[in-house]
Amino acid sequence: MTVQQWLAQAISQLTAAGVNTARLDCLVLLEDATGHDRSWLLAYPEHELQGSEVKKLHTKIVQRAQHVPLAYLRGRAEFYGREFRVNAHTLVPRPETEALIGLLKDLELPDGSRLTDVGTGSGCIAITAALELPHLRVSACDIDEDCLRTARMNAAMLGAAVNFFTSDLLDAAELPDVILANLPYVPDNFQINLAASHEPRHALFGGPDGLDVYRELFRQLSDGPTVYVLAESLPPQHETLAGIAKVAGFALAKTDDFIQCFRRR
Repeated sequence: MTVQQWLAQAISQLTAAGVNTARLDCLVLLEDATGHDRSWLLAYPEHELQGSEVKKLHTKIVQRAQHVPLAYLRGRAEFYGREFRVNAHTLVPRPETEALIGLLKDLELPDGSRLTDVGTGSGCIAITAALELPHLRVSACDIDEDCLRTARMNAAMLGAAVNFFTSDLLDAAELPDVILANLPYVPDNFQINLAASHEPRHALFGGPDGLDVYRELFRQLSDGPTVYVLAESLPPQHETLAGIAKVAGFALAKTDDFIQCFRRR
């Protein structure tokens, strides 16, 4: 089977399954399978694919037609210009979360400030913070040991100094100066897309209004030394989340898209 023949067949299959990015997904998977970039593949449509390549590609196209996230099929995803390993235990990093790193940089924190990424998942937020701001002391926690294994692999792969530990939010932690939190915030009755339905449910859904986990986090912070909390949620939830933060002694300092920065009053 040639590149051109495989692309035509695979794109048609994904399109019929309702995958809106069918052509791009097929090209990305073809790049991974052959080791050639897409410009080469498109320049040589007559190139014959090996039988082993076609077999592997078929398996992944079947999965993608079932809306398994492309990042899970590849085993990696990009965040803030770096590649991270991901799997079915971790959320797929999303572009809107990158604003969290931008707001963190704006804080101009003193050397040695302690930062904890709560609910770290793949570790992409904590690792990026450690690499972009090496003067900080970065830790990260998660309740899921499978996530922590992935996060530690990512840190080792990228050479990031991050202390990972198991904790349900911050119940096993000394409270830091800064908290980064991309916690579950999707309301329980919210209709997510088919790709997201393959991601771990406990990392997505946060109760009737989506903010139950944040309520518990801010309860833990109400009497502590933490100065800043940077949190991700849906923009329509921002007013409610600001109210939850206020009860714990935090005021909204800045907002960027999905991310809010709260400062201790």
